[in-house]
Amino acid sequence: MKLNDVSGMLRAGAMALAVVGLAVGFGGGAARADGLWGVYDSALKGARYIDLTHVIAPGIPVWYGFGPSRFLPSVDPKTGQPYTWDKDGFAATRYELSTDQLGTQLDPPAHWAPEYPSIDELPPTYAVRPLVVIPILRQVARDPGYHLKVADILAFEKRHGRIPAGSVVFVRSDWSKDWPDPALATRTPFPGVSLDALKFLHLQRHILFHGHEPLDTDTTPTLEGEAWLMHHGYAQAEGVANLDKVPPTGCLVAVGYPRFKGGTGGYASYVAICPATWKYGAVAGPADAPLPKSSRPLHWDAAAGVRVR
Repeated sequence: MKLNDVSGMLRAGAMALAVVGLAVGFGGGAARADGLWGVYDSALKGARYIDLTHVIAPGIPVWYGFGPSRFLPSVDPKTGQPYTWDKDGFAATRYELSTDQLGTQLDPPAHWAPEYPSIDELPPTYAVRPLVVIPILRQVARDPGYHLKVADILAFEKRHGRIPAGSVVFVRSDWSKDWPDPALATRTPFPGVSLDALKFLHLQRHILFHGHEPLDTDTTPTLEGEAWLMHHGYAQAEGVANLDKVPPTGCLVAVGYPRFKGGTGGYASYVAICPATWKYGAVAGPADAPLPKSSRPLHWDAAAGVRVR
């Protein structure tokens, strides 16, 4: 049985359970206490979870126009001394972040277009969506500056089926394999997504948003793809990681981000939720709570500017 067949069965089963849960659990007749819990028990509890997010640290790649960020211990304003586990029973961290365009991101359209929503105005329906991963590895091997084209999308659909409306589409280039080398921020050329491909995905396939591994959408002088997206009310993901661990179809993506008031960018978390039969990823289990104790406690490393083990 092909992965597509397995993932299709998983999606169909989860959708059927969701419909039943909504109809029976929240409809008029006899109320059920479980609601959508059956979907979790049948499809998500044993699923494979894969983090697609870079860790934010002071030295990660960032556009030179934003400059560096700093991590510092939080201090008691009365004494000017850092809080410590030994002295205060807890520790806390102060983040001096140079930009909201840092690491793995979710760009709201207000990043370029103030008449459209900021990060705190995005709807909660972004939370869970079907995930599609389109690889362009062969093209990038021939041309490091290759940009996804409509022909690539059509070839992908010929093999894997039509891209679902409302889905999230990530473009795999493996550019992020060199992360967190700061030189990535200035490396050119880099792989991107063409304007025609973006228009096709949004206007013909009606996806929610797309994402890519580099920190920019394209290499045109005006960033035409990002400009078109933002000025037409579309969000996008940047700095996505670990797409080599995710199959092209059959997974979901969980989307998380802090809701900074009026935020023009978003530090984001993307987690792929894949079928239990998939070869990568973690499975929910007893080790999730309580979390395991480390033999190497965190401590502040002044040279690194972060807490390390």
